[in-house]
Amino acid sequence: MKKKLTQDQQKELLKTLNARFEKNKNRHKGIDWVNVQARLEANPAKLWSLSQMEQSGGEPDVISFDKKTGEYTFCDCSAETPKGRRSICYDHEALESRKEHKPANSAVQMAEDMGIELLTEEQYHALQKLGPFDTKTSSWLKTPTAIRKLGGAIFGDYRFGRVFIYHNGAESYYGVRGFRGILQV
Repeated sequence: MKKKLTQDQQKELLKTLNARFEKNKNRHKGIDWVNVQARLEANPAKLWSLSQMEQSGGEPDVISFDKKTGEYTFCDCSAETPKGRRSICYDHEALESRKEHKPANSAVQMAEDMGIELLTEEQYHALQKLGPFDTKTSSWLKTPTAIRKLGGAIFGDYRFGRVFIYHNGAESYYGVRGFRGILQV
């Protein structure tokens, strides 16, 4: 698979990201788009990953800046878990363990293919401070090894004015559960 965008695709994606950035300034106070764009243009592979996030319905946006590394953090900011990443189990092992009614893919594999990471529980809580996300859906989260070894995986959602983190068998999948990705640029 070609993991590079054409000049026109890059230009169109930057235009989309800029418009979202300007519309949602509360997510990135004190961050200047000119600097974000310069960082993106210097990292074409990251632009490709952002395009994958965009194409699957994630609506990626900048949510933080690390002064030490100079990296911007992009996260899926769609109101609900991205439509193009739902009805999937947690990881490849879980997918292979299903004997019947296998989903098309797993969250971990899709994220890897896109060049992004699943959100951790801490990152999910931080995202929810920017607004309510997943009020009707849920998102698989990066699961601690100890939980995964026991066959489980964790996911989060926002209900009743607060964030909930739950567990499920890693092989389970639902039409309203997908995953949110995070990308450092």
